[in-house]
Amino acid sequence: MSIPPTLLSSLPSTLSQAGYQRLWHWRGWRVRYWFHPGPGPGNLPPLLLIHGFGANLNQWRHNLPALSQVAPVYAIDLLGFGDSEKAATLYGAELWAEQVADFIQGVVGQPVALVGHSLGALVALTVTHRHPDWVKQLALLTLPLEGNREDLVAGWVAALALRVESLVANPLLMRSLFALVRRPSFLRRALAGIYTVPERVDEDLVSLFALPTSDRGAARALCYLVRSRTAPGFSPSVKDMVTALTVPTLLLWGDQDRVVPIAQSRRLDNLSPWLTTEVLPGVGHCLYDETDADFNQRLLAWLQSIE
Repeated sequence: MSIPPTLLSSLPSTLSQAGYQRLWHWRGWRVRYWFHPGPGPGNLPPLLLIHGFGANLNQWRHNLPALSQVAPVYAIDLLGFGDSEKAATLYGAELWAEQVADFIQGVVGQPVALVGHSLGALVALTVTHRHPDWVKQLALLTLPLEGNREDLVAGWVAALALRVESLVANPLLMRSLFALVRRPSFLRRALAGIYTVPERVDEDLVSLFALPTSDRGAARALCYLVRSRTAPGFSPSVKDMVTALTVPTLLLWGDQDRVVPIAQSRRLDNLSPWLTTEVLPGVGHCLYDETDADFNQRLLAWLQSIE
């Protein structure tokens, strides 16, 4: 399916030159994904990358081109984010997990190595728990625990979401609020509080977060997301899913993470013999982007070590 011009404009030049984006319809909703077939036959399974809360597949702009040099690579926008449809529905780890599982089966067509960041890590873990036959390896880039759902959302996003929820009945105020959020100066300050490498907060990154807020239904979807993340059934028990792991799993965490503190990783230690934890010194929440070359090398070295 061809991509409307408004969607094409949101893809960074590095990704548009390095691969292909497509639309896939799931349960009647539009879903965007990016892919590259890789260099040809090899030992690694296809990689599927899942973004975090408030982000989209564009967040992997410094990773997808490099990873696709050694394996087939896919990245997907979760429902409600990026250029996927801003559905008016309750969200949760299991809904997104079914989206990802159906994508693996229907589009990729073979078991994958799943890579997820923050909320995406929770989704990737849930997919692995529910559909272990479709996951060969699992890499989790920080993993919020179910008792800390607020950690799925950086503080500024959570505050904004709660404000939007209170303004649902007033469209004029809602539009004014979203006009504020789209301002580059606002986003730049917010992202600077998350990133530990200031130069990574560039125009592409600011646009990554700004563009989806102009989509039809974006404010309404954000309200659904806020309500959903505080619901008791938002996700299965993270500890139970980690304990039940049956595939090789890598947990990467930046020791300077300001969103999901490194102390949370210690609550997962010794839960599974399948879990390997690596702490990245001097790196924050967006470790895949802050030191992308080091992250890409670590991830590929681990993937290749399993073969």
